[in-house]
Amino acid sequence: MIATEDYYVCILADGLGSGTYAHEASSAACDVVSMHHEEDVETLMNRCNDSLLKKRGAAVAIVKVDFTTKVVQYSCVGNVRFYFYSHDGTLTYPLPVTGYLSGRKQTFKTQEFLYGEGSSFLLHSDGLELTRVRPMLQPQHSLDYISSQLESIVRGTDDTTFVIGRLP
Repeated sequence: MIATEDYYVCILADGLGSGTYAHEASSAACDVVSMHHEEDVETLMNRCNDSLLKKRGAAVAIVKVDFTTKVVQYSCVGNVRFYFYSHDGTLTYPLPVTGYLSGRKQTFKTQEFLYGEGSSFLLHSDGLELTRVRPMLQPQHSLDYISSQLESIVRGTDDTTFVIGRLP
């Protein structure tokens, strides 16, 4: 995660399998975003894909929030999920693109959402089985409360990462 005065960018990269090679793949994608965080999400996804050539591969999602234009950009390939709860109460759940990044030519679907004060998002890897996201992301719940609720439903069989945020 990187935050500046103008934007916030977050990558969730889940290397395929486990162990050293999975870590190498996820780290490569994260390093690329760290070095080029000022770029748009589509360009970052392409850079991540290129960085995974001759590596095991990874499911990758990138969220970028532009504080000036009030726009959230999102793109994902693989089993990472994203929920966006708008300030008007709308829950958006973009369908993920199946597969993973591995350096092969890939088409990305980048989506944009306008946001208002109090909008929330949740990004998570596999290991979470969620059925009622809308009530959880509503503004009356603190991020600490949401986090504790998510931690209580994490499956023990897989490592899980989640990121929750509320936008200014």
